[in-house]
Amino acid sequence: MTTPTAGAPAPAEGPRLSVIVPAFNEEENIVPLAEEIIAALTALPGGFELIIVDDASTDSTARVLEQFSHPCLRRVFHRINCGQSAAVASGFQAARGAWVATLDGDGQNDPADLPAMLAQAEKEGVDCVTGVRRKRQDTFIRRFSSRVANGFRNWITGDQVSDSGCGIRVVRRAALREIPVFNGMHRFLPTLLRGQGFSVAETTVRHRERLRGTSKYGVHNRLWRGIRDCFGIRWYLKRAVRSDRLDEARR
Repeated sequence: MTTPTAGAPAPAEGPRLSVIVPAFNEEENIVPLAEEIIAALTALPGGFELIIVDDASTDSTARVLEQFSHPCLRRVFHRINCGQSAAVASGFQAARGAWVATLDGDGQNDPADLPAMLAQAEKEGVDCVTGVRRKRQDTFIRRFSSRVANGFRNWITGDQVSDSGCGIRVVRRAALREIPVFNGMHRFLPTLLRGQGFSVAETTVRHRERLRGTSKYGVHNRLWRGIRDCFGIRWYLKRAVRSDRLDEARR
């Protein structure tokens, strides 16, 4: 499913943070976003790696990625389009950092939020810090559909997540080994982590307008599918086997 290509080798113990960016048809966004991430994390103690997963884009995203190089950059290419959750999961598999961050490939998440989110996770001793978009820069229909889906999601799953559609998160890598992979996994990650006994905190993050490219989501492929997925998550949470390795994962 994937064809990885590596940048400069990471230290044997791995970097402090792995940043995963799933991308599909983001030829205009991916290099500016990668440059932003690198600038935001250059001074991060412990180092970082940037893993960009191209989900079989049909535009020039793959070519643009192949032409862009940086010592911290690693690339993963899907041979067939598998969806955002599969791209995120491929990034999880490739990650070598003690912590893993995700953010969307459209440039609407601000990479400058990542150092503070990582610091919060380490200071509070939690397994995940997930973003809550402040002053969301989206169309009314996208904000409305997300609000409806988020409320329904919390009602059905019994969990409370303020902004399940926010793509910027920082997660302890060891906790991710307990997470099942399925289409839609990335939207339910905080709930899945809690279902396995891990701790999740929230923090407000910046949100920006999409300046380039077109959105891949709308009411039909986000609202209705998200509502349907909630019932699957409810079933899973009632049958999930909680991790018995919490202390080990947090070391």
